Amino acid sequence: MCGIAGIYAYHYAANAVDRAELRRIRDYMAARGPDGLGEWYSQDERVGFGHRRLTIIDLSERGAQPMMSADGKLVVTFNGEIYNYRQLRASLEAKGHRFRTQTDTEVLLHLYSQKGEAMVQDLRGMFAFGLWDAEKHALLLVRDPYGIKPLYYADDGWTVRFASQVKALLAGAKVSRDPEPAGWVGFCLFGSVPEPFTTYQDVLALPAGSTLWVDRVGTHEAKQYFSIADTYCRAEVTTSAIGNKADQQDRAREALLDSVRDHLVADVPVGAFLSSGIDSGALVGLMRDAGQQQIQTVTVAFEEFRGSSEDEAPIAAEVASRYGTRHTTRVVTEQEFQIDLPKILEAMDQPTIDGLNTWFVSKAARELGLKVAISGLGGDELFGGYPSFREVPLCVRALAIPGRIPALGDLTRWLLTRDFSPSLNPKAAGLLKYGGSYAGAYFLRRGLFMPWEVEALIGADTRLGLRRLNPIRYIEGLLEPKPSSSFSRIAVLESSLYMRNQLLRDTDWASMAHSLEVRLPLVDSRLLNQFASITARNGSQSKRLLAHSPRVPLSPKVIERPKTGFTTPIQSWLQRDNRIQEWRQVPSLAAYKCAWARRWAFEVSAATAGA
Repeated sequence: MCGIAGIYAYHYAANAVDRAELRRIRDYMAARGPDGLGEWYSQDERVGFGHRRLTIIDLSERGAQPMMSADGKLVVTFNGEIYNYRQLRASLEAKGHRFRTQTDTEVLLHLYSQKGEAMVQDLRGMFAFGLWDAEKHALLLVRDPYGIKPLYYADDGWTVRFASQVKALLAGAKVSRDPEPAGWVGFCLFGSVPEPFTTYQDVLALPAGSTLWVDRVGTHEAKQYFSIADTYCRAEVTTSAIGNKADQQDRAREALLDSVRDHLVADVPVGAFLSSGIDSGALVGLMRDAGQQQIQTVTVAFEEFRGSSEDEAPIAAEVASRYGTRHTTRVVTEQEFQIDLPKILEAMDQPTIDGLNTWFVSKAARELGLKVAISGLGGDELFGGYPSFREVPLCVRALAIPGRIPALGDLTRWLLTRDFSPSLNPKAAGLLKYGGSYAGAYFLRRGLFMPWEVEALIGADTRLGLRRLNPIRYIEGLLEPKPSSSFSRIAVLESSLYMRNQLLRDTDWASMAHSLEVRLPLVDSRLLNQFASITARNGSQSKRLLAHSPRVPLSPKVIERPKTGFTTPIQSWLQRDNRIQEWRQVPSLAAYKCAWARRWAFEVSAATAGA
């Protein structure tokens, strides 16, 4: 896991690469790669790559980056892990390729020389990289199928710059800080900035599962090579061939164990985050089945929750005992939160209303000496663990017909917001307008605010931002092609919107701030291909397959426990923070977090601009 950066001055009249700028971008990401740093420049000074290294595979200096091919024609700067690199390497060696290192990075160079851009179809892992092809005079940017690892770029018409963090690009001091209204509107609506937007006009996220070429002509259009929606559509055709329950359990165990085994590939110890839920508990059991003898697990607890249903520590400790792990329960106090708050806001790369849980559990894991930890993130999206899997289809069925009556939704919303008490939930006013479609009902379920509320939050640019984002059309676009089953549709939306823009991004910035690599065996395109047909037919009942996949299944106490989600006492902590007294009367936690993160973003931007 690392921080990558690059500059390509593609226009014939552009200035050569500014080495000081590239180093500023690279070194802003020091926490992502504290174990080493490197840089490379082309002979004509038109291309420069930077790299900060966190050593996980091949700890020797041979694994340093940027890495060049033996013939000097290819150079790569790479962030992530390729879990099947050993199999790929063996195949390439059988075809005559000769390797100088034991890294997965070098596999990328040889695989590209063999297959070109089509190499992405062979990769299992989480990754973002820039690859320079000297013969083509072209730069290839690549991001993994789910978008686990981030990759941002800025093109001013002369030069393209890319990095693992938005703030790193800004630290180079050559990228405009003009705000992007669509990014701010998206943040207020969803609690995170929806890709490809960021909060800056000139900085874009490379979409998940996409490649992008930059050559002497400029930046070409991103090309998608993986689609979650398409995977579910193809899976629905094969649901009749998934077998009985026993067959499904066997297939589930084999697929899950295969994913866990691949995600354990490392030259350093791999620990695990452990909650009281099925996802993380089952993965720990599968880690044991995969042959890992020494497993360090860590749980975060809060004194305020002791003895309540929100306290995950007791059940997590029971799961740890069941699988024989070295377990640590890390108690986070309000005082620690107050001390860490400025560091959290500094590390947060784009505004978000979440991420605190990952911050503290990553901090705890690093204190234990871990560089890599397994997380159960992705289980609710894959196995239907969220209430949205029930509630959204019910809403659509109830409101599909009235929702088709022209202008009825707008009229109802206007009447309710004009004539009723301000205490009326704004989502109630949007039921007829949005509730009759999957995109609209999902927006009601996941949205923090409704579009007509946003202007009070961000002011004059609201209308422009709404036009550029067009939230309902944005959500509908994620459902193309459109799966036929309601389960598959919600799984696509939860994976492509909430998980991608919120959970994965928060996991990245919060863990990398502590130089910790978090691996996600349940967020895996190969696993999705194996499971989509089963979940499309069985729906949320499929989660029992996960619970019973370890050789020693989870206990009934864990399996039958009502889902609570991971919570923190953030609202009470923030309300007692003297630094933010003006928000003590904000009515809801969502509004509180939104105001908090928005203020952070502008304060940090102003401070960085003045630095």
